[in-house]
Amino acid sequence: MSTEATDFLDHGSPVVREFVRRAVPDESAPDLEKARALYYAVRDGIQYEIQGADVSRAGLRASSIIQRNMGFCVHKSVVYAAALRSVGIPARLFYGDVRNHITNPKLERLIGGDVFTYHGLTTVFLEGRWVKVTPVFNKLLCKLYKITPLEFDGRADSVYHPYDETGQRHMEFVREHGDFDDVPYDTILNGIRANHPLLFETWNRLAGGSLVADAQR
Repeated sequence: MSTEATDFLDHGSPVVREFVRRAVPDESAPDLEKARALYYAVRDGIQYEIQGADVSRAGLRASSIIQRNMGFCVHKSVVYAAALRSVGIPARLFYGDVRNHITNPKLERLIGGDVFTYHGLTTVFLEGRWVKVTPVFNKLLCKLYKITPLEFDGRADSVYHPYDETGQRHMEFVREHGDFDDVPYDTILNGIRANHPLLFETWNRLAGGSLVADAQR
C-alpha cells in the first residue's frame, strides 16, 4: 500500500536513506514515532523557499531536494512521502489550491494574486487511517511571517495555518485535486505555469529571490 519507490520518491537512494537514518536512529520505534520524527526533520531540516526553486524532473526527486536542502511545498511533501515509505509507512501526495499562501508583495505579484495552485502536502497511513500532514513551513519562516508553526501528533490532520499570530485568517483551501501515489509532474507543472506564468524565470526554474531575506528587510 503506497510504499514502493518511484523516480521521484527514490527512497532507495543513499541520500534519502542517510536522511532517514539521522532522523530515525531507532529502527524498532513505533510507526507513529517515526512519522513524527520524520515530519520535524523535513519541516525544519529543509529550508522552505519557493523563489529560485528547481522544478525540473530531476529537481523534484527526493534525493535531489535533500542535497539542495531547500524547496517549497511540492518539494518538501515529496521528501516526507519518500522518507515515510523508506521505513514502510504508506504515504501519498495530496494537492490543492490555497488562498493566502505565505507571501510578500513581490511574491504576490509573481503569483498574480492570493491563490496558489497545487499546494502540496502528504497523506500518511497511521493506526488504520489516512492523515493529512503538511511538513512545509519551517520555524524560522513562520517566525518571520508571524505564523504559528504547524505541529503533528501523528493522529490529527496537520493541514494548514488557518490564522496567523494576530488572529487573522491566513490560509484556506479553495479547491482539492486529491491524492496521488506519485508526483503527477505534467499536471502540476502545467497547472502552475498556466496560473502563475510570472513565477517562472525559465521553463524549469522559478524566479529568484529569498522569502527569508525579504522578510528580514
